[in-house]
Amino acid sequence: MKQRREFIKKSIFGAGGLTIGAMGFNAKSYGAIMGANERFRTAVCGVNGRGKTHIREFSEHKDSEIVYLVDPDSRVLGERVQSLRDGETKSNRVKAETDVRRVLEDKDIDAISVATPNNWHSLMVVWAAQAGKHCYVEKPASHDVHEGRIALAAAEKYGIVVQHGTQRRSSDNWAKQIGEIKSGMYGKMKVSHGFACKPREGIGYRPVTNPPSHLDWNLWKGPSVIDGYHENLVHYNWHWFWQVGNGELNNQGTHQLDVAYWALDDEVANTHPKRVMAIGGRFKWDDQGETPNTMFALAEFSNGQYVFFNVRNVDHEGYEREVTNRFYFEDGGRLMEGGEYKSHQGSQPRNVNASPVKITPGGAFGSFIVACKANDPSMANGNMYDAHYSCTMGHLMNISYRMGKKVPFNAKAGKFGDNPLAFEEFMKIHEIARDGMGVPVDQADYVVGPWLEFDGEAEHFVGEGSLEANRLLYDPRRAEFDLPSPGSV
Repeated sequence: MKQRREFIKKSIFGAGGLTIGAMGFNAKSYGAIMGANERFRTAVCGVNGRGKTHIREFSEHKDSEIVYLVDPDSRVLGERVQSLRDGETKSNRVKAETDVRRVLEDKDIDAISVATPNNWHSLMVVWAAQAGKHCYVEKPASHDVHEGRIALAAAEKYGIVVQHGTQRRSSDNWAKQIGEIKSGMYGKMKVSHGFACKPREGIGYRPVTNPPSHLDWNLWKGPSVIDGYHENLVHYNWHWFWQVGNGELNNQGTHQLDVAYWALDDEVANTHPKRVMAIGGRFKWDDQGETPNTMFALAEFSNGQYVFFNVRNVDHEGYEREVTNRFYFEDGGRLMEGGEYKSHQGSQPRNVNASPVKITPGGAFGSFIVACKANDPSMANGNMYDAHYSCTMGHLMNISYRMGKKVPFNAKAGKFGDNPLAFEEFMKIHEIARDGMGVPVDQADYVVGPWLEFDGEAEHFVGEGSLEANRLLYDPRRAEFDLPSPGSV
């Protein structure tokens, strides 16, 4: 908790008088600029897919104005600019730009919002901070653990508002439920369980070709070292390739991972897990994708609490969609659904006073604008501090999976020591894969990741397997898009 208080203190007061990047702003003068502005001026970066939601939200907000749309695909960019100019808001001033670095040179921009592929997220947070701009960044806020720490260091140093695109942090219903869990209404929580089980399809194979003329391939790749362009990367299926995406666990799953992390006891909620492991596979699709479509992962914290996580994407007859969180308690009680409604099974809830977790009103985007106008990072619903810790949990789980060994697909693959609840949850997935998806027993393979121990203070693995695991804490980066160290950001 001391770390978090120090982060908020640093964020609120910024860097005092430190020069911010090469732009010549400092935290004090930037706050004065924001206070004088009647309109909140933004640039939306990444305008395909989720970026369309950013455009809609900022354009509909009465206090904001979109000044730039940014994307390396000139065809998509042109369509979005024209649509915005023709829309109800008649945003005739909106400009098209392919490179965010030119946008950040504009002293009249207050913030950028980032809806690019994951490999760009932390870098844009860092660049925004160095330019004295606030940043709304889509989930996950980082593509690897190392760059997440650098983005956090930048947010701390320059005092900008960073809000993570985990909308449940802006939900009154979730704030109420997290408050109830933390109050002890249901007793001590044992497991915080997230699910990202939504049907998807395989992506097939696409050959390596020259990129289309309307795509700036250098800017699309950004930091990532990628051998060649193929159509399964642009514009959505990049999620399923490790160089750019993080799989379903830190795609849709980032929302549920963040809630699972949010619900942990306060004594560990601002720490990393002490060990993790994952098991799964990419079953049935026989395609070009690399990340698992079926997964069960665990993270254990120093107080004995666990986070479990399920990924289950392969569609089949009778598929049950589960994109939710559940919470299991020491006395056998289970809170089976979250947010808008809940069903408690087992023990009776206790009669205790429970207050909702404090959030800034206005929804995900409205609260961000409010925090920026107040120049107060502590008002962000899911700041860079929270984002780094919840995203890192997913990165660590993925690292265990990526280090995994193939073993025959059968119930014996799931070994969780003396944790019968983990085996129970794994068997639910196993039986669905076997009976619903039709994965043949002993004729297919699970990928079983090792238990990996993690030193949360130093943010590196220790013990058996740590040498290989530590290499996966950061991705190779192209020189043009490299990052400074956390200490020199």
